[in-house]
Amino acid sequence: MTDRASRDSAPEIVLATAVAIVARGQTPDEDLAALLELATGAVGGNQGTVFLWDAERGDLVLAAAVGFPEGAQAAYEADVAGNPDHPIARTAHGQTAILGAESVRPDGAPMIGATWPLRVAHDGVEEPIGALAVSRAGAWTVSESDTTLLAAFADLIAVTVDRARLTAMASERAEWVERIAHTDALTGLANARTLSRVLELEVARAGRQGTDLSVVLFDIDGLAAANADVGPAVGDDILREVAAVLAETVRLVDTVARWGGDEFLLVAPGPAGMIVAQRVLDAVAGRPAIAGRACTVSAGVARFPADGASSEELVTAAEAALRMAKATGPGALAAAGAA
Repeated sequence: MTDRASRDSAPEIVLATAVAIVARGQTPDEDLAALLELATGAVGGNQGTVFLWDAERGDLVLAAAVGFPEGAQAAYEADVAGNPDHPIARTAHGQTAILGAESVRPDGAPMIGATWPLRVAHDGVEEPIGALAVSRAGAWTVSESDTTLLAAFADLIAVTVDRARLTAMASERAEWVERIAHTDALTGLANARTLSRVLELEVARAGRQGTDLSVVLFDIDGLAAANADVGPAVGDDILREVAAVLAETVRLVDTVARWGGDEFLLVAPGPAGMIVAQRVLDAVAGRPAIAGRACTVSAGVARFPADGASSEELVTAAEAALRMAKATGPGALAAAGAA
């Protein structure tokens, strides 16, 4: 596709337009498409492509294209990715511009192409990221002005791609930090800080709606002895196993978190707290032994509002119930206020 208006514009006007696209960018895909179309028109091209390295696939992938008939892009991408001698592949690999390479359009018409490497620099180290390619139907002697424009557009495209990647990385890191802030690193469950907020919200909602709410405190029986006898690595395996059972066994409406060293806390809306707690105890007891040690948990249950009207009162009541359960023996369950 030849953009004659771009071709007839002075280079400084073309580049000013390109800089404005980068500076006032929309989405990365829109910016890339706009830059490629402008670059293709600026040198009188009929077709233009941007190929980028895909680190996961280890191949070149087509990131943007102009001037291709419908349905032709996939075949062209496969041809470039599968042919190391293709000018685009050679430029992406060798990071050297290739000017005046002969090719044919999908309809068989002869083309003359120019390819330019795409690269970015971080801390003084250049990283190849792909190639820009523009082709023109018929004869084309690539001029010095053409090469200057292609080099400038290659830099602007590389900056656009790099900015999009850095933005994506920053977003992923922000999500990771957010997840870490709410998650226990060893078990993958919510942490105590997160569950404290959930418990406060659930207590407030149960108070407004006049509904039941249970708080269940689980304690792994004999974990300190396991750490002393067979080592903390086995203790960590036990913690992860119990956490997995909890995550698999509780209901979708429940929230469970690691509460302390060997304790887990469950917030269970509704009247089924004792049932859910017993289900967890049975599921843990049914798991295979770890390093020759059978695994059981004890649990104490407190109910809103009978055993406490606030989150602090409910946790205190659940702790008292847990002490009663552990006094009974491993794998026991007790309710707050029980005789």
